Amino acid sequence: MTNRIVVGITDAPVSRRALDWAVQRAADRRQSVELISVVGGAVGAVGERAVIEEAMETSRQRLEDEVRRIEERGVVATVRVERGNPVKRLIDAAADAALLVIGSDYRGPDPGPARGAHGVRIVSGARCPVVVVPDLDVSGRSGVLVGADGSDVSERAIAFAAAEADRMREPLTVVTVWTPVVTPHNPGVYPEEYLRNMQSLAEEALALSVAGLRQDYPDLEIVKHVEEGYPSEILNRMAGSARLAVLGSHGRGAVARLLLGSISEEVLARLATITSIVR
Repeated sequence: MTNRIVVGITDAPVSRRALDWAVQRAADRRQSVELISVVGGAVGAVGERAVIEEAMETSRQRLEDEVRRIEERGVVATVRVERGNPVKRLIDAAADAALLVIGSDYRGPDPGPARGAHGVRIVSGARCPVVVVPDLDVSGRSGVLVGADGSDVSERAIAFAAAEADRMREPLTVVTVWTPVVTPHNPGVYPEEYLRNMQSLAEEALALSVAGLRQDYPDLEIVKHVEEGYPSEILNRMAGSARLAVLGSHGRGAVARLLLGSISEEVLARLATITSIVR
């Protein structure tokens, strides 16, 4: 793995937000950034080659303009312009990267439909952590949020989130969401003892997950939160006031079915904040 952040750049305004986030991270962590633009949509029509070449040259010039701005902040930056399938090209380009950063044009639940089919496919196929930046201003928010379920990948997500919270000098909130077992013809009424035991087990598991953080980050403020409910609803609700949310891509239980079904699509398509998916 290299100490390089790959940033996918398009002509969408959110690309500037994604790039700014990546550059700040690179400056803080002494990393380099590589700006990548992919020109797709070729079908082999007569005269298409000239159109593609012009688009690639325009993209290269735009990236080089950004490099001059980035280098003023003391960050080393390079550019790459490719043609082909944007999803595959970005996944391949970031195969050995420390981080892949992409933008999403989603602006929240009110202005319109969900976005991000490409983002889901990129996150699903990427071999490094991916940060997805929505077209939202999060400058007035506070805190880093991370979902936890006790799995190995959840532990890696917590470690990533703790490092980011420490870098950003923000509190870390570690969240476990538990859901009562669903059985056929279940009326939705559960014994109080069962609910108390589920809450207690989740709290114990969460305490174990964060037990080692104090040693690595003695000054980090850590908040533990355990709640019953539907994972994506609770995580996105809490992420609405956070500067960054971090989730694991695999694991066990309802929290960790990310990138394996509806939970991942709900979290990534309706982003409440800048969101990182960790493997």
